[in-house]
Amino acid sequence: MLAFPSGLSADEGMWLPALISQRIDDMKAKGFRLDAEDIYSINQASLKDAVVLFNGGCTGELVSENGLLFTNHHCGYGAIQKHSSVEHDYLKDGFWAMSLDEELPNEGLWVSFLVRMEDVTDAVLEGYDPEMTESQRDSLVKANSEALERAAAAEGPSYRASVESMYYGNQYFIFIYQRFDDVRLVGAPPSSIGKFGGDTDNWMWPRHTGDFSIFRIYADKDNNPAPYSEDNVPYRPKKFFRISTSGIQEGDFTFVYGFPGRTQEYVHSDAIKYIEEVNPQKIALRDGRLGIMKKYMGTDQDVRIRYSSKQANVANAWKKWQGELKGLVKLGTYSDKKNFEAGFEKWAEENGRAEYVGLTDSLSALYAAAYPYMHALDYYYESLDGVEAFRFAVDLGAYVYYNGVEGLEKYVSGFFKDYYYPIDEEIFKFTATEFQENVPERFKPEYLTERFAAFGSVDAVADSVLSQSLFTDEQRAMRLAGLDSAAAIEAIKSDPLYLMAASFYNGMMSLKADVAGYSSRIALLNRDFMRGRMEYCTDDVFYPDANLTLRVSYGEVAGFRPSDGVVYLPVSTIEGIIQKDNPEIFDYDIPQKLRELYAAKDYGRWEVGGTIPVCFLATNHTSGGNSGSPVINADGNLVGINFDRVWEGTMSDLAFDPELCRNISLDIRYVLFLIDKYAGAQNILDELVLVD
Repeated sequence: MLAFPSGLSADEGMWLPALISQRIDDMKAKGFRLDAEDIYSINQASLKDAVVLFNGGCTGELVSENGLLFTNHHCGYGAIQKHSSVEHDYLKDGFWAMSLDEELPNEGLWVSFLVRMEDVTDAVLEGYDPEMTESQRDSLVKANSEALERAAAAEGPSYRASVESMYYGNQYFIFIYQRFDDVRLVGAPPSSIGKFGGDTDNWMWPRHTGDFSIFRIYADKDNNPAPYSEDNVPYRPKKFFRISTSGIQEGDFTFVYGFPGRTQEYVHSDAIKYIEEVNPQKIALRDGRLGIMKKYMGTDQDVRIRYSSKQANVANAWKKWQGELKGLVKLGTYSDKKNFEAGFEKWAEENGRAEYVGLTDSLSALYAAAYPYMHALDYYYESLDGVEAFRFAVDLGAYVYYNGVEGLEKYVSGFFKDYYYPIDEEIFKFTATEFQENVPERFKPEYLTERFAAFGSVDAVADSVLSQSLFTDEQRAMRLAGLDSAAAIEAIKSDPLYLMAASFYNGMMSLKADVAGYSSRIALLNRDFMRGRMEYCTDDVFYPDANLTLRVSYGEVAGFRPSDGVVYLPVSTIEGIIQKDNPEIFDYDIPQKLRELYAAKDYGRWEVGGTIPVCFLATNHTSGGNSGSPVINADGNLVGINFDRVWEGTMSDLAFDPELCRNISLDIRYVLFLIDKYAGAQNILDELVLVD
């Protein structure tokens, strides 16, 4: 078991809940008024029992005794979009269920509660001998982990278990979850509120986005997980959050409980160097794709609905990478890490630690060898992998291979519901050109290269292959359903687009294998480097990198100074929404009803000093996956819903700067105001427990 020395500056850190007792004194010194057992316990209901992993990529929180759940609008966006059509445009108009009967089921949507977590390092490494090769060690770890996971999953209904590596394999924890698959949509504001500001405001401050949606978890009559059924009833949670109506003020303690996705705080300097070199190219590739989408979405409402979720997914990382790059350069992260590594090497030499001498140079050599493969793979991901017909071709081929033609019509119609050929064709032309020009010949798939050469131009490929393919026209694809399985497979394999897509993805898989080989060798050295730096930095506190497991971060409400002469206050209000309101700009065109509520100052009990607070900043260390996380005050009550970080601080996945890194949260009073005054959903308010 690794030790956690005391003494951490600022509010950096994503702490494992089971070990939170090691941080509780610091939390209390900063204002927290609960105990470690209130945060995480396996003997009694605790706050962990009110937090869920939402659909594998976000966080949600329980807010009523009847399974009501809050998360972000962008986390529920896919579900809202699937229920939307031109006739019932819930993205545009919002959706509010006024009774249980009106709540909408969502096929494939799930949530998981953490049952418990525990250190299983000894069990995972049982049988390990230092004389083993790394391959033998990996096999041992895998076998022991799978045995632990099987035993844990057998403990309860719908239990799932996962053994996760911490500190590059120096420690292992098992996480045991209970999964619920009947999750229904209860409420969502229109996108003009829930996505207010769009790509322009994404990652930016001041923010005025009402980024929330409401769902409900259902269970069987015994409160156990069950597939969707009309007989299911609202889930009765062990714990749910009470909601504070007192709000927040600058300096108040804040506590975020959620599932941060991935951080790399301890990477080698050459990993930073690669990011600084490759991010501009990735940004440019997404720039082109986004411009194509926006061109068509801006002129056709049906296309806008089909591509809203897709466009948001492409734009999110695109903008984050820009801020991340700027932040890394501003902080001088690469130079700082190089200096640290020089100090580490000197320490190892002076203290006779032969196992660490030359370690950082070895890592540099590995990164240098891996760079060309990593760069080419990034081009695969950001170019033709963004062509929907390419992915659909290989996915449909796999579907028929494994399932035959049964259910094929539903599969095909599901794809074409949100497909628009002109966008895909233009993205193909753009990304294929970039792929051809920027990927070295040795990394290009032979068949794909031959086809492009045979046709002579990207436009000719689009005209002769893409436009004529089974996979770009619903009627042509539907003909497969009338064939037997063998004939359908033969038709798929005879399609020129399928052959090109298969060649492309075979090339990608080969590159992924090469990169994985280098990554494995880098990970091995990182394991030693991590262990060495923990011996070298005896006064530092170490927390494991985020890996979509439940974490605690704590801080305080605070503004910041992004640059000389600029000061950002920590709270935004409804006045900012009105100042940005512009009916001529889609992302800033708010609903007329919200304008009327503002004009009449009809704020009800949610008014604070003549206005409505909308969003606030705090110093909590968060990442992707923390979207939808509950923001809790010193008494454990809900004061906000985390949804973003400031653009200037998006490098916090790699380097946390206490002066610039801020998380952005939705003030819960704005949520309550919208439920009450905008939606008139008194049934939802009646479920909540509000406290002063």
